Amino acid sequence: MLERATRTIKTAGLLLAAYFVLNIVLRIALPHSLELDEAEQSFFSQYLLAGYGPQPPFYNWMQYAVVSVTGMSIGALIVPKNILLFLCYLFYGLAGREVLKDQALAAIGMLALITLPQVSFMAQQDLTHTTALLFASALFLYGFFRTLDRPAIGSYLLLGLATGIGLISKYNFALMPAAALIAILPDAEWRRRAIDWRMLAAIAVALVIILPHAIWLRDNLAFASSDTLVKMAAGNEPAGIARAGKGLIAFVVAIIAFAALPVAIFAAAFRRDFVRAVSAGNRWTRMIERMMLASLAGIVLIVLFTGSTTVRERWLDPFLLVLPIYFLAKMQAAGIDLSAGLRRLRPVLPVLMACVLIALGLRVVGAGLFGVYARPNVPMAGLSREMTRQAEPALVIASDTYIGGNMRLQFPDVPVIIPDFPAPGIPAYAEAKGPVLVVWRGKKTATAADAVMPERFSSALATAGIASQEIGSLSLPYYFGRQGDNFALGYDWVQPGTR
Repeated sequence: MLERATRTIKTAGLLLAAYFVLNIVLRIALPHSLELDEAEQSFFSQYLLAGYGPQPPFYNWMQYAVVSVTGMSIGALIVPKNILLFLCYLFYGLAGREVLKDQALAAIGMLALITLPQVSFMAQQDLTHTTALLFASALFLYGFFRTLDRPAIGSYLLLGLATGIGLISKYNFALMPAAALIAILPDAEWRRRAIDWRMLAAIAVALVIILPHAIWLRDNLAFASSDTLVKMAAGNEPAGIARAGKGLIAFVVAIIAFAALPVAIFAAAFRRDFVRAVSAGNRWTRMIERMMLASLAGIVLIVLFTGSTTVRERWLDPFLLVLPIYFLAKMQAAGIDLSAGLRRLRPVLPVLMACVLIALGLRVVGAGLFGVYARPNVPMAGLSREMTRQAEPALVIASDTYIGGNMRLQFPDVPVIIPDFPAPGIPAYAEAKGPVLVVWRGKKTATAADAVMPERFSSALATAGIASQEIGSLSLPYYFGRQGDNFALGYDWVQPGTR
């Protein structure tokens, strides 16, 4: 049955659709306390802005549009993300068809994306902007390969669309079109694709998409790059060869961590054929090799230029996403009979899908066994219910986007703000038509005497003229937690006009 289901991209797509429906059902069945990125999207979905901070706005715009139509709910956060991931697989399969010229191999390549942990597990666990990047990268590969093979105006427009979406999904996507251009330069026929007049149409489409954010970015560059620079920072380690070496080692480790599982699975499935294919190649594989090398060289330059000692595997997503297609293309170019290897590979793919679903469920349901809790284990619904037994807030002021996003999910009709967002000074406080609930991450006790507001948060509130009135604390057990393992929120009720 599975063999028949992987013969075409269409039928493989139906298998993937069922898989993503199961992911949606699983997430809705788990507690509705939000992951970090989910909470951020819940909070930011109140606003349509040209820029939101260190991350580009494509996913935020998509989430805002969905919530504007459906209202805030766990489904409004989960369904769009899974649709994007499904489209990532689908366009990846279409990209594979351009290179492999074989429906069955393209379908296998599409399903083989599940072998990349950053795509299969990490994206489902808690990544939103990276999910948009994966979608944009797969769309770009399809548009790029199609333009090389069939340079019609539609192919160029698709390439421009993918480039524009990618650039406002994650900033590291900018290396991808540059690497693609470098990759086709040695090929005279493909080089002409870059100087075709239709490339102007692709550039125009990309510019229209990125223009609103580009204008915002011009005036907020330091703000937009601050988070990335902090993550890449080398701490107090002095500049020099040692620091550069540490950054390059981190880069190599990230590549190994990203590629180890797909390499191991393909090697186990195709055995000596996989090794034999190393020296084989054709026009497509050589171009893909140049594209990957150019991208990775760009990352090396960034590491050396910034002095970074940290390279995360997900930063490599757009550059190594092509690996399953590349492996299949190499073996195809070697003229190998792939039937035996494909028979061994096919059953592995649904097993990996099942493993992802089981792991996503167990990290929440089984958290109490190890005392390590995921964010869905946090009892946000119970805490919110207890805090608001006496009154419904007209406004919530949260200490950060994690608390704010969860409050937004619990009180979808109540505006939620945090210090300095959406504007400095918490301006909505004065206009609140009722009691204001101030919320922050608390200690594990439930006594008001131990409820201490974080200094950064209390200073921001004091600057806005908000004085504490009814400070308290609540502590409840984690969902599926061990006895005594609690999560707490501190809170304060403030009346408008009280300064």
